[in-house]
Amino acid sequence: MKLINGAPGWPKLTSSTWTYPALQEDVECDVLVIGAGMSGGLISHELAKKGLRTVTVEKRSVGAGSTCANTGLLQFCNDKPLSACINSFGLDQGVRFYKLCEQAVKKLLAIHDSLLTKADMFPRSSLYFASEEADVPGLKAEYQALKQHGFSVEWREEKHIEASFGFRKPAGIVTHGDAEINPAAFVQSLFETATKKYGLQLFEHTRVARREDHADHITIFTDNGSKITTKHIVYATGYETQEYKKDENAVLESSFAIITEPVEDIDKVWPDKYMIWETARPYKYFRMTTDNRIVAGGFDFGSNIWEERERMLAQAAKKLEAEIEKLFPTLAPIHAEYPWAAAFCSTHDGLPMIGTHPNYNRSTFIQAYGGNGDVYCSIATDIIPALIEHGYHPDAELFRFDRPHTPSVS
Repeated sequence: MKLINGAPGWPKLTSSTWTYPALQEDVECDVLVIGAGMSGGLISHELAKKGLRTVTVEKRSVGAGSTCANTGLLQFCNDKPLSACINSFGLDQGVRFYKLCEQAVKKLLAIHDSLLTKADMFPRSSLYFASEEADVPGLKAEYQALKQHGFSVEWREEKHIEASFGFRKPAGIVTHGDAEINPAAFVQSLFETATKKYGLQLFEHTRVARREDHADHITIFTDNGSKITTKHIVYATGYETQEYKKDENAVLESSFAIITEPVEDIDKVWPDKYMIWETARPYKYFRMTTDNRIVAGGFDFGSNIWEERERMLAQAAKKLEAEIEKLFPTLAPIHAEYPWAAAFCSTHDGLPMIGTHPNYNRSTFIQAYGGNGDVYCSIATDIIPALIEHGYHPDAELFRFDRPHTPSVS
């Protein structure tokens, strides 16, 4: 699967990187992680930290897949609102999902604090605004649901938004407890720490050719002839999982994003580096970086055809520049230094898929599909180790692969 068009900026904006050898000899381990992106980095770090003999293999280099196309917004609110989750899954499960996301952001911040090299990760608040007047009643109901269940949120009327941000929107919710990150730098730092501090073995440019199942282990054969003998496999192969294991609940699409040139005087009009998104679907979203660039994304469309993304990229980048200028006209002209398009996968019911799969023995999967993928990867760092070691985690039921699913309501 061709994942990315254009030039995601994070690799260029990441100063600390490391390289790892290809696997050239046979190895044995307790757990093999396939994939060295965000999901692979987080779970490899977690498993190695717990003392499990862990090997990670990556067919490209670290973070070179969808991770470098990630825009780095970490929020406990989701594409599917809390009120819709409650409607779909019931009160307890709907609220539990949002609580898990809230805890996951906190865990990501704690992990970052423990890394040997820091990765431009900072706590942030977010503004979720009504795109039009007709969205205000639903947004107010969402605010009330969040407030009722203990989330740190505030209601903003139009006059308050204009006073704080300078642009006019009918209403909004401010959420506290979110964060932003350079995803490429974070994944590099995860693997640096896991290899140097916890003994993880990591091999780049090592492609899995086939697997052979046995009664008490699995043998993986790589494309260079080496073998990996393992008790368990974690598949952290992201959207490319759909190439060898299609899921009825998965929806493959495409999205666009830009990182601008540094913008002068941005702090004068953009208070406290708030992350900004909207009620419209598909939605547009905006954030700042530590060096005063703007990250913007949106204009998702329902196709994963690489040639279509390529044809649409230049126009989509111009539209994202224009959206920034509409919000903050004094910052014009805005210039995208790094425009890109990428494959994007969500699910019909709005939840990621994490856990065991009936067709794969001694295996778990992390399919953190949806607009909050980094947060879902963090949730997986609690569920997957428990499934490997004990065969059970109380939250695994929510994300199981064989759950009934209905189209997401947003």
